[in-house]
Amino acid sequence: IKVNQVSAVLSLLAEGSTVPFIARYRKEKTGSLDEVQVREVEHLFSGGKNLETRRLEIIRGIFGQGKLTEALYENILKAATLTELEDIYAPYKRKKKTRGMMAVEKGLADLAAAMKELETDALREKAREFLVENTENPALSVSTVDDALQGAMDIIAEEVAQTPENRAQVKAFYYADGRIIVKAAAGAGDEEAKKKSTYQMYWDYTEPLAQIKPHRVLAINRGEREGVLEVTMDVDENTAVELLQKNYFVHNEYHRTAIEDGLKRLLSPAVSREIRGESSETADDHSIGVFSQNLKNLLMQQPIKGTRVLGVDPGIRTGTKCAFLDDTGKYLGNFVIYNHKAAEAKKLLLEGIKQYDIQLIAVGNGTGTREVQEIVSQVISENSLEVLYTVVDEDGASVYSASDIAREEFPGLDLTIRGAISIGRRLQDPLAELVKIDPKSIGVGLYQHDVNQRKLSETLDEVVSSVVNNVGVNLNTASVSLLKYVSGINSSLAKKIVQYRDEKGKIASREELTAVPGMGPKSFEQCAGFLKIPESADPLDNTWVHPENYEIARVIRQSLGGPEAGSGTITGNLGSADFKLLKEKYGVGDTTIHDIVDELKKPNRDPREGYPKPVMQKGVITFEDLSEGMMVTGKIKNVVDFGAFVDLGIKETALVHISELSEHFVKDPLEAVKVGEVLEFRIIGLDQDRRRISLSRKKDRPLPASPAPKGEEKAGGRRSAETGKKRVVAAKSAGFTPSAPPPSRPEGRPPRQDSRDSRPEFRGSDDGTMYNPFAEALKKMREKERR
Repeated sequence: IKVNQVSAVLSLLAEGSTVPFIARYRKEKTGSLDEVQVREVEHLFSGGKNLETRRLEIIRGIFGQGKLTEALYENILKAATLTELEDIYAPYKRKKKTRGMMAVEKGLADLAAAMKELETDALREKAREFLVENTENPALSVSTVDDALQGAMDIIAEEVAQTPENRAQVKAFYYADGRIIVKAAAGAGDEEAKKKSTYQMYWDYTEPLAQIKPHRVLAINRGEREGVLEVTMDVDENTAVELLQKNYFVHNEYHRTAIEDGLKRLLSPAVSREIRGESSETADDHSIGVFSQNLKNLLMQQPIKGTRVLGVDPGIRTGTKCAFLDDTGKYLGNFVIYNHKAAEAKKLLLEGIKQYDIQLIAVGNGTGTREVQEIVSQVISENSLEVLYTVVDEDGASVYSASDIAREEFPGLDLTIRGAISIGRRLQDPLAELVKIDPKSIGVGLYQHDVNQRKLSETLDEVVSSVVNNVGVNLNTASVSLLKYVSGINSSLAKKIVQYRDEKGKIASREELTAVPGMGPKSFEQCAGFLKIPESADPLDNTWVHPENYEIARVIRQSLGGPEAGSGTITGNLGSADFKLLKEKYGVGDTTIHDIVDELKKPNRDPREGYPKPVMQKGVITFEDLSEGMMVTGKIKNVVDFGAFVDLGIKETALVHISELSEHFVKDPLEAVKVGEVLEFRIIGLDQDRRRISLSRKKDRPLPASPAPKGEEKAGGRRSAETGKKRVVAAKSAGFTPSAPPPSRPEGRPPRQDSRDSRPEFRGSDDGTMYNPFAEALKKMREKERR
């Protein structure tokens, strides 16, 4: 990105323009930067401003104390992060003076300078010059040569610790050579409790700092906060001391000792804290990034338009709540059925389906969903209804039903009925419904409650805003929850728009928006292009063409032979001469003209059309119906570092491990799958006790007759049915059964650290990986076949 592009973005932001508006309607100023690039410029500039503001505050603070030396000033200027700045400033904001500061007050700074140049004997002789008896303040007295030398060493030790180059060198060395060591905290529980613990894999765990994965950092941090894990960093301080001593011309042992003291007492603890802090911050950012991508894909799910829906919220004790919705999502009526009264439930469902002309049934995936699915399936099959049903993820429905938004929307309804309405509307228009719920309650995150909550909220709000503005909003049907995310509109203005709409009726045109109280020229400029009005007499009001470009859009339509009334689409392209005339007359660039032409050719495109639709069902499957080797269709529910969770239409959520996502090595699961995708999987593992399902996307292949290429041992691909039988026989002969516990780890053997290993050893680990009881037996069989 060029400097002039950055300058253009910053100027537009300073003028009050929003990121979506800049990315869509100011391409010529920014050189066609996309929304991600514009937002990154905004974030980096904001972070840079914060850093420089703090740098100036620290310089002023130390200068005000009369302690700002030239060397210290240069170190402050060199600091590249807030952490480095705060560590430099730490000694000067404490009420308690440091040893080095007290030595300077005693007048030992010159002796510290001499310590860097003199031999031992000459240095001790020089130290005699600094002996002083201060009767007014005995604390400033220097009684002996050793006291003087110790003070000088304290000054040098702090200089060593505060030098940015030293910090960078030690930090790089610790990252390359250090390890994180995790143990069970004292009193964390007996052996039986440990076996059942979420943190089982971390009771005796070590991993190089440079290799630890973000989700493990978050898990370890959580365990440490809960008091069940003890975390230490294993770093080689002696080697670090040797590295630093090579940076100096050391003429005496006092100087050498001062450098060692600076490293071990001051620099090493600070760098260790910084590394852990950076690891946690990186893990936070990674987790928030994964959450953001998952949320975007979830919100971009394709809506089921023009369909009358029955929303079903399964329940056992309080019954199953059913809410009927028309094709616009308007609430029509409700009733409650009880799963144990199947005949009565089927009768009520049939009557409701016929009365409200229901075309699709959305069943929540909560407790009791299997029984409800059976009833719904039987009603459809026994009465030959042209009705389908699908299972909808109900995460966050209870949060919405108890919210102020739901109470305002349905003041006279029980909150359980509001939940059923939410489930049905999620199918009709996922975006319009999900924006009413706090994104953190939707269930597509990774350790979302352990990360920086302010940063998480801000980032998720940006994601929702991006999706809303990318899709566009129907001005006459949008709720306050949806409107407040539109560019240029805040919560207050969104309420005023809805209030105006309720009092005056449907808004007839974009121009009428200016009559809404609080809608000033800048707000109108920012929001107008994102608000669609299908009922408007001017078809341009239902396109992405901004009102500021309506005149040129009409000229282009006429030039390309479009209908005079403006309705319908156009064909053809503008010639170079037409481009030149339009640019000169209207002062726009090629990019704007191209965008207008594209929009007139395909008006009001919905970017969600490329995303998959929900999986429709007629029959019912349960966990007991599944078997290893079976092919199933599922929807990606959540993508995490170690794989993806898959909704198969049953209560239990399946897991496809990262090693089973593709025939090829996958570094990031988001490269292979995304939330909302509907894919086919093969079941490769069923844990009956814990009701866990393992899936794979790998193809069935025969075992290689010759030695496999490097890495093939870990691929673990399932091949032919005959080979599978051989493997089962081999596994049984080796003493393994599907219900057998994992083989015990040999004494002293460390945990496997290779994240690409397709056979995780730990049963019940925090990241949900599943143990494969056949792994060792199959490996032995392969080796035997090769021999």
